[in-house]
Amino acid sequence: MTKLVIVESPAKGRTISGYLGGDYDVEASVGHIRDLPQPSELPADMKKGPYGRFAVDVDNGFDPYYVVAPEKKKKVAELRKKLKEADELLLATDEDREGEAIAWHLYEVLKPKVPVKRMVFHEITQEAISRALDNPRELDTQLVDAQESRRILDRLVGYEVSPLLWRKIAPGLSAGRVQSVATRLVVDRERERMAFVAASYWDVTALMVKASETFSAKLVGLDGARIATGRDFDDKGQLKTKAVKAGIRTLNEADAHAIEEVAASNQATVTSVETKPYKRRPAPPFTTSTLQQEASRKLRMSARDTMRTAQGLYENGFITYMRTDSVNLSEQAVAAARTQIKELYGAASLTDKPRHYATKSKGAQEAHEAIRPAGDHFRTPSQVRGQLNGAQFKLYELIWKRTIACQMADAVGKTATVKLSVPLAGVASSQAGEFSASGTVITFPGFLAAYEESQDAKRYGSSEKEGQNRLPDLSEGEVLSVAEASAEGHETQPPPRYTEASLVKTMEDLGIGRPSTYAATISTISDRGYVEHRGQALVPTWVAFSVTRLLEENLPHLVDYDFTAHMENELDSIAAGNEEGPVYLERFWRGNDSTPGLEGQVESLGDIDARAVNSIALGGGITLRVGRYGPYLQETGPDGEELRRASVPEGVAPDELTVDKAKEILEKGSAQGRELGVDPETNHVILAKVGRFGPYITEEIPEGEVALTPTGRPSKRKPKPRTASLFSTMDPETVTLEQALSLLSLPRTVGQLDGEDVLAANGRYGPYLKKGSDSRSLTSEEQIFSITVEEAKALFDQPKQRRGATTKEPLKELGVDPVSEKTVLLKDGRFGPYVTDGTVNASLKRDDDPNMITNERAYELLAERRAKGPAKKPKRKAAKGKTSSSKKKAK
Repeated sequence: MTKLVIVESPAKGRTISGYLGGDYDVEASVGHIRDLPQPSELPADMKKGPYGRFAVDVDNGFDPYYVVAPEKKKKVAELRKKLKEADELLLATDEDREGEAIAWHLYEVLKPKVPVKRMVFHEITQEAISRALDNPRELDTQLVDAQESRRILDRLVGYEVSPLLWRKIAPGLSAGRVQSVATRLVVDRERERMAFVAASYWDVTALMVKASETFSAKLVGLDGARIATGRDFDDKGQLKTKAVKAGIRTLNEADAHAIEEVAASNQATVTSVETKPYKRRPAPPFTTSTLQQEASRKLRMSARDTMRTAQGLYENGFITYMRTDSVNLSEQAVAAARTQIKELYGAASLTDKPRHYATKSKGAQEAHEAIRPAGDHFRTPSQVRGQLNGAQFKLYELIWKRTIACQMADAVGKTATVKLSVPLAGVASSQAGEFSASGTVITFPGFLAAYEESQDAKRYGSSEKEGQNRLPDLSEGEVLSVAEASAEGHETQPPPRYTEASLVKTMEDLGIGRPSTYAATISTISDRGYVEHRGQALVPTWVAFSVTRLLEENLPHLVDYDFTAHMENELDSIAAGNEEGPVYLERFWRGNDSTPGLEGQVESLGDIDARAVNSIALGGGITLRVGRYGPYLQETGPDGEELRRASVPEGVAPDELTVDKAKEILEKGSAQGRELGVDPETNHVILAKVGRFGPYITEEIPEGEVALTPTGRPSKRKPKPRTASLFSTMDPETVTLEQALSLLSLPRTVGQLDGEDVLAANGRYGPYLKKGSDSRSLTSEEQIFSITVEEAKALFDQPKQRRGATTKEPLKELGVDPVSEKTVLLKDGRFGPYVTDGTVNASLKRDDDPNMITNERAYELLAERRAKGPAKKPKRKAAKGKTSSSKKKAK
């Protein structure tokens, strides 16, 4: 007999197997085995019952109805078979809410008749696994309750509110208690940028000389009045009230150049020299949030990629558990870090006593240790380089450096600030200009020898050059030469857009979401089309504006920051055992004296003006509207009549759509378009237009014209105008009638081959030839009109390749699959990248980056595909399932 150990993933299972003896059989559930079904998947006799709306009975303690996922039935059967051969069951899923819920569902579905133990650990090492075996515990039903309450809450919000978005904005949209608030954060920042008014200001920089040494100093005052900088202006382009009261002066261009001219080749007198000690402490070790932020800033990794890479490092025993809000380190970890510091950097780089950190974020649970290298003795990056791929190595190195640095001594040095006076002789109505320079000298690097934390871009931060200024020894009253001076104009900057890093930080600061939800939330708002990435910046789409406005005006508490943070706290209380899940869900759903419940709110909203929700007035009679086919501009006259209409081109961010920009778009792509002439065959007017997907040619159908059916009879349907995209070499402003008619005539019949017509056309993926069901790509659009039958025959005689393919070589080799014992390859297929062992193919998921996929992830995808069995297309049947039973402790 053996002991059956169940974990979530094959990769984690393989690592654990290496630390357990032959008496243990380690199997993976491959994530959750059951969940709430879609209401449409319920058995027919349940669809009209209490579970029919949400798969949750809201009138009887919010009892959920769970079903085993169809693709997991084979896995469940395998686990049941293994369990029959075991004399003990060890549930070794992760020790957070999600992991505890997976363990509970396994317990409920497998119904073990042998002793059951809960095995928990936050790192996968020999020592940690041994300690976990020696100290098993029971299932934590409080964590299970918290996860279940969270799942039901998300179902209630999503299923109640999302249909409202479908009706009033667009199909396929979704609402959620965290995703909708995150979307509002990004939209609010863009609103600030749209309302922002820039202010202009100038400054002067002088190059000071002492003997052979030089340094830069900036003009900071005129006759005792401080010169305005960017942070002295508000977002309306005016000096802040505080700045006005302080007598701060704005330097204009004329005065700046006048000061530049008189300061150059002048002399400067040192009026003060101030030196202060400099000390800087290291940042605490990583939490989930800070790891995502720093990986974004330093490694340019998305939150999703960071968590997937960290998952691989954890499951293969390189780091501790990666979902945590704690900055605590165990005694063993502190000892390991201090030993390594002494070996690598010397005893002088150690603090006298170990450092201890406290978590400051809202809602921190301190349930786990901070993220650090695994083990009681850390492996250096050089020791693991050969075992990790590029992304894994970079992330491990980042975690190792941060952990080591947190136990190192402070960086110390001194900061010097010098003030200098330059005579101006009445220029700019001033007698003297005050210049300032500062610089920091590090005398002992301390933790900086190992690691320095990055920072998000500041709106008006000091430049790096200022901080690195090396100042000569100066004394008060000393006279220096001014070698040169330069005036420079500036404009105030709008608030910076959120990056994934800064959005995670803001959500954490506000108490919105928890470590396990940040990456998933950002992925969701990206996948739903609420935000787009421009470099690292998150830009909200116009759909996000509509969704946010609808919720703000009709269900404001669902996107209220404080209300959402309070919801998180309530869920944490359930996990702590201070509140029961059904009690909280009852209060959320039905409300109380102070807060309305969600039940019935959507139905009671009355008639919402969808047109108003999807409209934003830009000014000048121009309105942005979110339509079925994307955002468009509509210009109206004084009496409300429509003058012009044009689609908003892709790539125009909301804050860039000023009135002037809108007029430019209307001029280029108005609904009327540019008239090219008349088609002599049809007498239709031919127009060049610019649409959402680029410039195109179309025709104007006269009023009353009737289309004919294939039999020659009048059709009941209105005739559709012909359309054709312009070639990439054509411009809608210069395209001719002749070119337009050629485009509208496509596809062109090149000739016949093998008794079939050969057609040349321009498609979604570029120019191509078609003969029956066979096709070949062309190398240029111009070939559509020039290719001959002989040239076409030569192309069809060649083997067909994937679009744009030049080779069928695999993208990457990913080792040997532990199940099939065959080499696994990453390939680029017709429907995207996939992994294969030659027998089983598994497509990469939406959040799998082909450039960063690990061997373990490839094996996991293949294991999931095998678990599903051969692809079939049976008729859809209602799922069978069970309602949630009482959570009994495992024995």
